[in-house]
Amino acid sequence: MNIMKKYKIWFSISIITVLIGVAMFFYRGINIGIDFVGGTTVLIDIGKEFDKSEVDEILAKYSQDAVSKKINGTQVEVRSKNFETDKVVSFFNELKTKYSLEDSNLLHQTEISGSIGKELTLRALIALAIATLGMLIYIIIRFEIYFGIAAIIALIHDVLITLSAYSIFMVPINSPFIASVLTIVGYSINDTIVIFDRIRENRKLHTGKSNDYIANLSIKQSLVRCINTSVTTIIIVLCVYIFVPSVREFSFPILIGIISGTYSSIFIATPLWVMLASKGNRKLNK
Repeated sequence: MNIMKKYKIWFSISIITVLIGVAMFFYRGINIGIDFVGGTTVLIDIGKEFDKSEVDEILAKYSQDAVSKKINGTQVEVRSKNFETDKVVSFFNELKTKYSLEDSNLLHQTEISGSIGKELTLRALIALAIATLGMLIYIIIRFEIYFGIAAIIALIHDVLITLSAYSIFMVPINSPFIASVLTIVGYSINDTIVIFDRIRENRKLHTGKSNDYIANLSIKQSLVRCINTSVTTIIIVLCVYIFVPSVREFSFPILIGIISGTYSSIFIATPLWVMLASKGNRKLNK
């Protein structure tokens, strides 16, 4: 399998996916959660198993943008950007009547201000920038600058693919998104470094061979390992997504990121390195 020969196909797949995400973003926007823009979180203990659709039907009377989540089978968490205190009270009173609740069943009501959301956004961007810079320095020291540039572009690709998925499926972006993006970045760079390490070793073993030959050989040697690691991780995360609904805001982007990270390590980062290294060699030979 000649990965390098078909690099235009691999690049086109990524570009089309990102463009679909961008189109959906301009068409209907992206669902920024209350952790970033501010809002209200309410946690209510129903005290027994309940039909979430019935709670959602009542909730729709008081807040159009509210999202509910069933927790531990007997509790419901409601998050909304516009859920005034009087509406929360009315909503809870209706639930009290339907499920024979007491005031103590309202476990907490938390207001998140927009200023906290701005601070969280700033810290998230700083964390991502520091992580990216640290990895770039590490790769340049361990390998060379062309490897570093290719790896960072691949990481940007993974973040864009993840954001595209959020835009397409309208998944709310809340604080778990920060942790998931940093996890995706770490997972993706690990796969990329495995292939880059093989390239470095093969350049020593196959002196005089073209960058295309070295890259294809290195991918063939690393492919099974990368796929096996990704498949086993996907199975675990998918089980978490299905059976632990409370952490779906974290597990969903991780699923997308693992797939995108594996793809970018093989089909984006490696061809990019070939292009950059070959261009650099031509300049040196002039």
